[in-house]
Amino acid sequence: MNRKNLFMTLFAMAAIIAMTSCSGKLKPLAGQYIKTEPQPLEAVGGQVPATISIAYPAKWFNKNAVVTVTPVLRYATGETWGTAYTYQGEKVKANNTTVPYSTGGNVTMKSTFKYKPEMKKSELYLTFDAKIKNKTVKLPDIKIADGVVATSALADAATANPAIGPDKFQRIIKEAHDASIMFIIQQAELRSKELNKDEIKAWKEIVAGANAAPNQNVAIEVSAYASPDGGLKLNDALAEKRETNTTKYLEKELKKQKIDVPVDANYTAQDWEGFQALVSKSNLQDKDLVLRVLSMYKDPVEREREIKNISSVYKSLADEILPQLRRSRLTANVEIIGKSDQEISSLAQSDPKALTVEELLYAATLTNNATDKEAIYTKATQIFPNDPRSWNNVGVQRYRAGDLAKAEEMFNKANSIKNNSESNVNLGLLALTKGDYTKAQQLIGGASGVPELGEALGILYLQQGDYAKAVSSFGATKSNNAALAQILSKDYSKASQTLNAVTNADAVTDYLKAVVSARTNDASGVISNLKAAIAKKPSLAKEAGLDLEFAKYAADSAFTSLIK
Repeated sequence: MNRKNLFMTLFAMAAIIAMTSCSGKLKPLAGQYIKTEPQPLEAVGGQVPATISIAYPAKWFNKNAVVTVTPVLRYATGETWGTAYTYQGEKVKANNTTVPYSTGGNVTMKSTFKYKPEMKKSELYLTFDAKIKNKTVKLPDIKIADGVVATSALADAATANPAIGPDKFQRIIKEAHDASIMFIIQQAELRSKELNKDEIKAWKEIVAGANAAPNQNVAIEVSAYASPDGGLKLNDALAEKRETNTTKYLEKELKKQKIDVPVDANYTAQDWEGFQALVSKSNLQDKDLVLRVLSMYKDPVEREREIKNISSVYKSLADEILPQLRRSRLTANVEIIGKSDQEISSLAQSDPKALTVEELLYAATLTNNATDKEAIYTKATQIFPNDPRSWNNVGVQRYRAGDLAKAEEMFNKANSIKNNSESNVNLGLLALTKGDYTKAQQLIGGASGVPELGEALGILYLQQGDYAKAVSSFGATKSNNAALAQILSKDYSKASQTLNAVTNADAVTDYLKAVVSARTNDASGVISNLKAAIAKKPSLAKEAGLDLEFAKYAADSAFTSLIK
């Protein structure tokens, strides 16, 4: 064979080898080229998200290959498949992501699995469906992650404080009753026409009735005024004289009726405040101009001069507004003192119909006994069936007792009488217990003016996986849920403080303390807190054994003895 033929033969063989190399079977992809975040996986907002990065090495991806990669999370009772991604070689004519043969390439896959408790002990695999020119190539599955940290699943809307329909009971009700004695311009004499009018007679009866009532106190205030016209010096003397005459008359009348109550008297020389209020409410022409003058000029002399210069309106002011300011106002400040706590509690048991709805709702706050509370609220629904608060509050007691179906019935009943924020917040909490975040968002997000709203929003955000908003919404709430939000936000110091301040600490409180200890490398804290949690709720021993929060203690004899 001559040199030329030999060269051609060698060249052909090299070409065949090269072609065979490019079109040969795909080799199993080594785990070193795959990265999964987070590691281990973590449940967030009821989902288990995973970000998988693959760095296909050079000369791995056959130019004629199509490879579909699918993550699958496998656990004892089954498996859940994630989102499939398809990649292709350079010679494939399709619309998938192309991976170069000579250089390889980096790709990112995102997948989310709906969380199930069984996933705590699980394994995440990548599966491959590969073909080269329609010929199937078998590639083995590759394990890329172990287990799911499910601490967020400890969020529990059923333990939240539902919203109470508040009572409006006031021990002391303050009422102010006014009557006016009018005067003629630049005069301070009391006229019989004014003193004998029905308004003054009715006012005197109120004072007498309050003074005679054993549960009422009354004090009287006299306020005398002069209208702003006429000059400050004149009006000062005039207003003072009106006050003196009114006070003397009143003291005489009180003495006649044997009423001994305090009388406080004062006078205002020029009633600019009353003038502005009357002008604002009037239909006077150019009233806006008058009000503008009041805002521009603070000196009473300048004010009076400028207003008199508005000739188009001054006559109307003199006829309609100024006469109403020449007066003495009598005010009876009455305090009505309600029943004592003891009286209300006693009547709630013996004769609830003798109480107002506010007193009956208040009676329920005077006991810490859940059965007694519910009995009082139930009586309220019978006596005052059209008040939604009573129905809502029966629902609250059922909610706290764990009877969520009856609670929902009561909240809906309250809303059927009148749609109210308290019941909507509570129905939102119930929606969270069912995993219906959309409905919960609608109900809780639309509520306002409810003290428990912050906690409800905190749980909503917590279960949605928005931990920063959850922490902010919980505020100073001391509960397991609030502490959980702080743990998931990695504020372990604050979480520890919150857990130590939980009023009715339970097994979950201790379990969360153990989680904080694990995350802060406090081995003794893990053991002592888990021991306390398991003592209160033995089923937590199994949970702790599966919980990856405690994975690094799996070989610790103290830990293993606890979870047996």
